[in-house]
Amino acid sequence: MLKCKIVRRSVKLQIYKTLIRPVITYGSETWTLPKSDRNSLIIFERKILRKIYGLIQEGDIWRFRDNEELNISINVKDVVKFIKAQTIRWLGHVKGIEVGANAKKDDGRKTVHRQKKRKTSFEMDG
Repeated sequence: MLKCKIVRRSVKLQIYKTLIRPVITYGSETWTLPKSDRNSLIIFERKILRKIYGLIQEGDIWRFRDNEELNISINVKDVVKFIKAQTIRWLGHVKGIEVGANAKKDDGRKTVHRQKKRKTSFEMDG
């Protein structure tokens, strides 16, 4: 679908931003990213962007877009910078928790919420 010429580039970018990127960064707040994983994520993202943007014709020669051209055209942070920002955001939430505070405890019992019984017309008369 990303190579399809019928679908507009803006739609392809929307698909990337709303479907693909959230899937590959799910739970990334708690990841530790070794250099090999960072490189793999960057390579994966650039492959997708090159499929979306396609080749450029310069005279008689067709070429792929440079990494700089891709970064300028997408107008968002690359995936590794996005993950680092998410991690910092998550650490801000964790920092706000008081030391020694426990998470909300659930004793396992469910409260039963029943509708109050109403008196019927027969009971009101009697």
